[in-house]
Amino acid sequence: MLLPVLAVVAGLVLLIWSADKFIDGAAATSRWLGLSPLLIGMLVIGFGTSAPEMMVSVLAALQGSPELAVGNAYGSNIANIGLVLGFVALMAPLAVHSSVIRKEMPVLMVVTVLTGLILLDGFVARWEAAVILLILGGFMILSILQSRAQKDDALMGEVSETLDNHPMSRGVALTWTLVGLIVLVGSSRLLVWGAVEIATAFGVSELIIGLTVVAIGTSLPELASSISALRRKEHDMVLGNVVGSNLFNTLGVVGLAGVITPIEAGPDVLTRDWIVMTAMTMLMIIFAFSWRGRPRRINRMEGGILLALFGAYTAYMVSLVL
Repeated sequence: MLLPVLAVVAGLVLLIWSADKFIDGAAATSRWLGLSPLLIGMLVIGFGTSAPEMMVSVLAALQGSPELAVGNAYGSNIANIGLVLGFVALMAPLAVHSSVIRKEMPVLMVVTVLTGLILLDGFVARWEAAVILLILGGFMILSILQSRAQKDDALMGEVSETLDNHPMSRGVALTWTLVGLIVLVGSSRLLVWGAVEIATAFGVSELIIGLTVVAIGTSLPELASSISALRRKEHDMVLGNVVGSNLFNTLGVVGLAGVITPIEAGPDVLTRDWIVMTAMTMLMIIFAFSWRGRPRRINRMEGGILLALFGAYTAYMVSLVL
């Protein structure tokens, strides 16, 4: 039992480190390739912060544990909004300036509802997973077109400033991208093995482990990058990390896992986890948008609400194990 626990701890530590290096290297490499700062912020960083979830879920599906993949995706979305966004907003109110992020949030709500419709029969078939991946491809194409048409945006300025503050040569950027990716794969494999072994030892479902330990662990890179962005007063980067990561989790993580092996999701996934994820996504959008003269920002009280909801959900999930 000690070995699986050590594998999970080591896997999470290496996962956080490698994700950070992979994101930095990929963002710098993208700049060397001539991508716009807005596109780097929308796609490269959004994809990079979802890389741990994606890698863990793909390996879980390949090893015959698709429930762990779904739990990781949905649990990470809940953690991103409740833990990451809630905690950061509790530290300092988050102003929302970027029009790009305001456009992405309704898209996130739509795809969240779509995944719920897919889960109505408790099963994600390969063709449904393929459709999800096609939607992700369409979103990426639209993002590229939008970044070309958008002349200026708050997110663009924040990404440019971040890249300017952490310059990398082409060789260093490529090296960190490659090293980060290799360690990411290895640490994900270690984490999945340990998580499955723990689930088996305690007699709990892999879904529960995915929704708790693995989900919180793979959301830690988003928390670290968001706190760092908050210190630089890059509020749109914080919200962009969460929205972008949740889009890739909902579409890419579930889609990839479902294409590898059909996913049989129990009724709890829809009636419990999907409902919590959808409610928190809706709250995030309501808090972030301006209405009745209300400023576009997520204040401390709203951050506290999101964090409290995450705490209540996590406490309930832990009670199922004990």
